[in-house]
Amino acid sequence: MKKKASLIICLLTLCCLLAAGCSKSSGKGKSSGGKINIMLTVSDGSDTFRASLADAAGKAAEEKGITLEVKDAKGSSETQMNQIKEAKDADVIICALCDAGTAQQMEALAGDKPIVFINSAPEEEYLQKDQYIYVGSDEAVAGELQAKYVLDQYASKDTLNVAIFKGESTHSATKGRTKANKAALEASGKTINYVYEDYADWSTDTAAKMFRQFLRTGQDVDAVICNNDSMAVGVVQAAEQEKLDLSKLPVLGVDATADGLDLIKKGKMACTIFQPAKGQGEEAVLAAQKLAAGESITSLSGAEKNGLYVWVPFEQVTSDNVTQYQ
Repeated sequence: MKKKASLIICLLTLCCLLAAGCSKSSGKGKSSGGKINIMLTVSDGSDTFRASLADAAGKAAEEKGITLEVKDAKGSSETQMNQIKEAKDADVIICALCDAGTAQQMEALAGDKPIVFINSAPEEEYLQKDQYIYVGSDEAVAGELQAKYVLDQYASKDTLNVAIFKGESTHSATKGRTKANKAALEASGKTINYVYEDYADWSTDTAAKMFRQFLRTGQDVDAVICNNDSMAVGVVQAAEQEKLDLSKLPVLGVDATADGLDLIKKGKMACTIFQPAKGQGEEAVLAAQKLAAGESITSLSGAEKNGLYVWVPFEQVTSDNVTQYQ
């Protein structure tokens, strides 16, 4: 009887364990209708583009009945690490890294939670199929489009003097856009002189101050390429103060912010590259939804087959098509 009782207890215990295991397995994916919780940590919510990105993600989540909590790391990687560490109720994390080099630390702190990186791309070695992915626009394309505009404007000129205003040194967009700028310019066969190149950290005020300092050197400049619109706006402000003819000095940015588009419409800025904050925010939420359900992102529009990236295309904006973006 004791052996029989022991056998019954063992069987009951095994059944309970199996039931618990099934329950855990079915609860992990959210495709069955469970509420999805996402935590979005943005590197700097005061930045115009990043604020737009977070707003777009919030609206996309609301439309899909997804709970999304937005936290601002205010440019601090330490703060961002704490935010991820404390995101215990989140099924998926969307992360705009303060420093692209901290991706591995963020992944370790997230535990088994998937991460959708946005805005600043980690090195590919830190991405993992359908676990740690990147949603954004290919920065090389933005740099190439800027360079193409400059080359088209100066098709008959053999030598070009170019100034480059760069974003944050730790940001993947800074590296990707600048590298592509130079590669495309130099591939033209023209002699390219970089008469000024420095980090203005996405800031309008910093770029304005730097450009005024550059102008005091008296060097000739044919075009000013900026990694974003905020810096381009600063260059335009400084140029106006110095009474420069902006119709003869192309100033280029990226993001197609309201300020940038307004300057293009007024003929004070030559070109910007539309980076679709709305599209990126929406795709990030769609990718997070897939990962929460235990599904692959490869079915999403713009996704690479390797399950690491979802691309949202850049578009060139000039005076010819600016009204389409306002």
